[in-house]
Amino acid sequence: MQEPSADSWSREASITVEIARALRELNLGFLQLDGFAAPRLTALPDARKAAIASCPYALFDLRFHDGTYWQPRLREPEPGCVAEMPPVDEATVAFVRLVLFYAWHLASTTRLRARLLLGMHERTAAAFAEATVGRLSALAVGESVHLTPRWSHCEAFWLSLAEAAERSDRSGLRRVQLYGLQLAAATRLP
Repeated sequence: MQEPSADSWSREASITVEIARALRELNLGFLQLDGFAAPRLTALPDARKAAIASCPYALFDLRFHDGTYWQPRLREPEPGCVAEMPPVDEATVAFVRLVLFYAWHLASTTRLRARLLLGMHERTAAAFAEATVGRLSALAVGESVHLTPRWSHCEAFWLSLAEAAERSDRSGLRRVQLYGLQLAAATRLP
């Protein structure tokens, strides 16, 4: 058995300009949704939200870290089953639909990117890679209720992010973004 080299890992993990741009757009879209971001972030002008959105990871979560949650949902539903759909506003559903397609794209092309950028569990990435495009669109309404800020339990991260953005503190914002990378790494630890 051949050991994977660091070079092959870095090629698989490399983030293209297009993938980073799409992630930035999704982060900005999340920050602009009503009711998800902290009130201090919601009140910021779009230019400051755009600076925050340039994080090298998703600021939103759809239970991607849950390795057992997505497998049954990404399989085609049994014929005749009717899913109960909770009431969610159309902007949130449209955003979640984009997130699901982005997650599917990352998992289908390079699972490591999905794990790094979205915090996906390995089994979640495998399930997304096997999903059909039609199934993703059907899931958007039901999964919209699971949209949350990433690391919503870590108030210090979100407070620091808001403070740096309010002050237009570029170096402070970079420090908070690095803090997010530490949170992402910490969630991968046993």
